[in-house]
Amino acid sequence: MFIHNINPILLSIFGLEIRYYGLVYAIGFIFSLWYVLKLVEKKEINLTKDEVYDFMIWIIIGLVIGGRLGIILFYNLGYYLANPFEIIAIWHGGMSFHGAIIGMILVGYYFHRKKKIDFYQMADAIVVPAALMLMFGRVANFINGELYGTITNVSWGVKFPDVEGFRHPSQLYEAFKNLVIFSTLWFLKSKKHKKGFLFWCFVTMYGLLRTLISFYRVPTTMIFGVSVGQLFSFGMFVVGAYVLFNHYKRKR
Repeated sequence: MFIHNINPILLSIFGLEIRYYGLVYAIGFIFSLWYVLKLVEKKEINLTKDEVYDFMIWIIIGLVIGGRLGIILFYNLGYYLANPFEIIAIWHGGMSFHGAIIGMILVGYYFHRKKKIDFYQMADAIVVPAALMLMFGRVANFINGELYGTITNVSWGVKFPDVEGFRHPSQLYEAFKNLVIFSTLWFLKSKKHKKGFLFWCFVTMYGLLRTLISFYRVPTTMIFGVSVGQLFSFGMFVVGAYVLFNHYKRKR
């Protein structure tokens, strides 16, 4: 078993803290930008480099605002109303994946309408680096000692600071889940498929695996006896599986 005593602060320079959590988003943005630019060079996306920079800025805005609003509205509204400064303190952690994906979809749709660019073409491009970014994001959650799992006696259980008992490192389970999703999408991206296929594969895989892993994660907010995250994730799986089934049906 492991005693968690990891400092979430990577560096502190003249009072400015550089945290692993924030570093993940910076690395994720750089990797996503590089990946999309490579697709432009290969002429797999009908965008100019300037439009890619514009698109990525909008995506990161949608991710941060959507993710933050998601954690506030879906999970802990009372806390943030009582501590309004924490609303903007994203370096302390606290981002909702479901809020982030909603934010990115809305921004992607806006960009699609504004620039007349195929929505699914961009969605297929962004989910590949996003899956890898999510993996590192869950590792950052583990470093922060947040979003831990249920009490366990397994040999790899973790004792988090100020938390009773040893817990499942559900953050690392989710990191592995996202690595599986990224690896699958990376393999599929070179295959022939209809536009939107990678996006809906991501939605389906994430929804299913997150639903299963949620059984080992301490729920924060419950609805009808089910955690909000698990409910949203199962909804993603149902919708994604339905779309993929119809995708294959049309292809045949």
